[in-house]
Amino acid sequence: MNAAPPEESDTRIDGPLLRLMLVMLLGGVMGILDTTIVNVGIDTLGEHFDTSLGTIEWVATGYLLALAATVPVSGWAAERFGGKTVWLFGLTVFLLGSALSAIAWSPGSLIAFRIVQGIGVGALEPTLLTMLARAAGPARAGKMIGIVGAVVTLGPILGPVLGGVLLEHASWRWMFIINLPIGVIALALAYKQIPADPPREGDPPPLDTRGIALLCPGFAAVVYGLSQAAGDSGFGSPHVIAALAAGAALLTGYTLHALRATAPVLDVRLFRSRGFAGGIGAVFLTGILLFSLLFLLPLYYQLARDRGVMAAGLLLVPQGVGVWIGMPIAGQLYDKVGARVLIPFGGALAALGILGFATAGSGASTWLLVAYSVVTGAGLGFVGAPAMSAAFASVPPESVPSATAAVYLSNQVGGSLGIAIAALVLQNRSESHTVVPAFQGTFAYLIAIAALVAFAGLAIRKTAAPPPTPEKHSTATEPADPADEPVAAAQG
Repeated sequence: MNAAPPEESDTRIDGPLLRLMLVMLLGGVMGILDTTIVNVGIDTLGEHFDTSLGTIEWVATGYLLALAATVPVSGWAAERFGGKTVWLFGLTVFLLGSALSAIAWSPGSLIAFRIVQGIGVGALEPTLLTMLARAAGPARAGKMIGIVGAVVTLGPILGPVLGGVLLEHASWRWMFIINLPIGVIALALAYKQIPADPPREGDPPPLDTRGIALLCPGFAAVVYGLSQAAGDSGFGSPHVIAALAAGAALLTGYTLHALRATAPVLDVRLFRSRGFAGGIGAVFLTGILLFSLLFLLPLYYQLARDRGVMAAGLLLVPQGVGVWIGMPIAGQLYDKVGARVLIPFGGALAALGILGFATAGSGASTWLLVAYSVVTGAGLGFVGAPAMSAAFASVPPESVPSATAAVYLSNQVGGSLGIAIAALVLQNRSESHTVVPAFQGTFAYLIAIAALVAFAGLAIRKTAAPPPTPEKHSTATEPADPADEPVAAAQG
């Protein structure tokens, strides 16, 4: 979309691609940070506006719903209007929402402006991945995702820390003001550094209105139900059951529609590829694992280790350090050993780190817990980059927008599900156990998730290659992976 893919033999991250990555990440990382920064300030916002927790929680919920509803459309918009145009639009809308949120005068106005932010991020982040995946090409996808993923994964970890610092030393409005100078710089650099989209050949893809009418509210309903289940409602609450049932019905309807549609907004036929299905499965399970840990660890340090809120937030940083170590290394190794080796290794490494928390007593050294966090983060890093690389490497170039939406939505839904289940397990164990054993049992549940991550990696074939497109038939003498053949047929 933005540059011709490099030759398959060239795996270097050259200057143009590196500059493109840095500029786009400067803008994209703000949306990732903003999600968790604001979550930290929910109680502060409730006190400032003198409103109930149920009302002010819509500051976070409305943002997530707008984001979930926008993501599926962003792939079509990038194809129709160009990736650069959609990315700049998303960043501009996000900055507008940030400026308006900073001057909000009531709970209703803040919720509305947060929805504007969510729409911007929903267009911004998936387009970022789509453009970088196409600029890098399959040969450099592993290294590119290793670098990008290390930055993206730090957002949920550093967000609570930054949010705590801002709330402790400045007004709540700075949670939104901080986006403005960074965003203006990102916009200025983007106009210069992001290449213009090449002229389109042929007619633009039609808008899948029926698919959007099913998919967008379907994902929004699932995210809403899971977010409510993570609170006091639980999975047995009538409105949680209704939301999840409605979401499941809409997504089932979308799947049936997409299997027959010529140009669905998200092509579910891609899941017929073992490489794609295994990669998306690993991304989904990693979302469960990562966000469960982000939910549990601060509570663990506060309740079981008697640490303050700020200290608990800072103790999340070692996990980010582990991700920074693991993900770039995994990106470098992806071309040599493949996802089938790296993902099981990462799942086992994460399980080993979580095992440390599951067996740590009340007197365990904090430095030992920090080491466990680094090991866990490294394990997540060894899963994240290969999983996304395998997903992108298993689809033809024209399906990259669909693959990006699937990667992003699977991680988001996995994260929402992970928090909900972790909250439920911890609550149930707390009723019959003291604090430390309650957390130990909940961490044991995460070990099982890490094992599932490893098994998902084994489902990916050793070397993933995109199936042939309808216009360009394969001339290879070796037979293609039979598990991937239906994808090529479906694309036709």
